[in-house]
Amino acid sequence: MDDARVMRRALELAERGRATVSPNPMVGCVIMADGDVVGEGWHHVAGGPHAEVVALRAAGAQARGATVYVTLEPCTHTGRTPPCVDALISAAVGRVVIATTDPNPAAAGGADALRGAGMAVDVGLLRDEAMAQNAMFLHGVRTRRPFVWCKGAVSLDGRVTAADGTSRWLTSAPARRHAHELRGQVDAMVVGSGTVLADDPQLTVRLDGWTGSQPLRVVLDGRARTPVTAHVFDRDAASLLLVAPDAHADVAREAGIDVAEIKTDARGHLDPAAVLDELWHRGVRSVLVEGGPTVLSSFVDAGLFDRLLVYVAPLLLGDVGTPLLGGGPATLADAERFVLERVEHIGDDAVLQLTRSQE
Repeated sequence: MDDARVMRRALELAERGRATVSPNPMVGCVIMADGDVVGEGWHHVAGGPHAEVVALRAAGAQARGATVYVTLEPCTHTGRTPPCVDALISAAVGRVVIATTDPNPAAAGGADALRGAGMAVDVGLLRDEAMAQNAMFLHGVRTRRPFVWCKGAVSLDGRVTAADGTSRWLTSAPARRHAHELRGQVDAMVVGSGTVLADDPQLTVRLDGWTGSQPLRVVLDGRARTPVTAHVFDRDAASLLLVAPDAHADVAREAGIDVAEIKTDARGHLDPAAVLDELWHRGVRSVLVEGGPTVLSSFVDAGLFDRLLVYVAPLLLGDVGTPLLGGGPATLADAERFVLERVEHIGDDAVLQLTRSQE
């Protein structure tokens, strides 16, 4: 098999860790000897063996002189596991093909270390695919804040609720499944207290056969008005209540709910930058902001999002329902424009993936 085909297999293996490896990156590895696959592996879970080590164990003695394909530069540091570079050198592999280098200063330098040990090293094969796969991890290394998805579901005329406030179910079952799949890819979900009070959502990943971890459920509630009996505080997943410094959250604390105080912005809302900073220091590297409109608007207005995902349902609700975002520009010239990256047809709905324009 040619190098590109083998690296694509390594990327497929890496993808298997998407729901379990955070805050680590996804990594896959394939070992080839005499044209045959002698070992495969991927990083299963943070704290567990890295992909190279798993593949080397599978290959055993056949790894000597073999070619190793790995989607991310082998690490050089000792964390919860020993350096992968040392394992490759000890196995006396002959060549290492790396999709992309590791931007984390603590782990980088593996390619040079392998060359120093006398191995042939090639870097850059399918780099774009490897970087796209680990976009959320790479974003965190670069910015020191979580990768943020903002998600909303709207009617054709841009409403998230009908005149009476009802919103279930705006989108089709396949679109809702798609949203649950996204939940399974992030470390935390963020909603406002208004959403909890109106819908009492559970905010868990509910997919048949789901074995991945559940995201941290984060409620933004400046006044600490969310009842402790809300589903979001059940034992099915971890929860966090973020309140303003002057909020009275003693009842929540006494109920065993994890509570943290966050500074407010000029409008008296919890500051989204401070929210992300709190989550970052708790090990959260990716966030899905599910709303409602006030929370979505705060992150979008602050420019603190990396992808905007909008589910558009084929129905009309009129001008009485609630819009996706509050506020808005005074004139069209001041309207912010986004880059449409992808459009999907899922069930009866259209799903738009957008990012902020760099202009």
